[in-house]
Amino acid sequence: MTKNIGLDVEAPKKECADRHCPFHGRMSVRGKLFDGKVTGSKARRTITLQKEAPVYFGKFKRYARGKSTIHAHVPGCMSVESGDHVLTAECRPISKSVSYVVVEVKS
Repeated sequence: MTKNIGLDVEAPKKECADRHCPFHGRMSVRGKLFDGKVTGSKARRTITLQKEAPVYFGKFKRYARGKSTIHAHVPGCMSVESGDHVLTAECRPISKSVSYVVVEVKS
């Protein structure tokens, strides 16, 4: 059974028994949504995600490309590989560096 997580995303078709899954487990999502590209998936059920955003430098009156890296949990019902474009949502801290969970794989 897939529950409604309160976001306008497509629910995964596969079932899982992951307790950190927002669709099939007990994890609730809140706060910010990040849209980014997967740069690494070496750790078990964890990906690194690179988010690009413009940074304004007032001294030079110009914008520069800023990048930040976040870690996100991948539920068992989703398959994510390096290079995919994913949508992540903020959740409670799962570990020291993981506070986001993947809610949709776009490509």
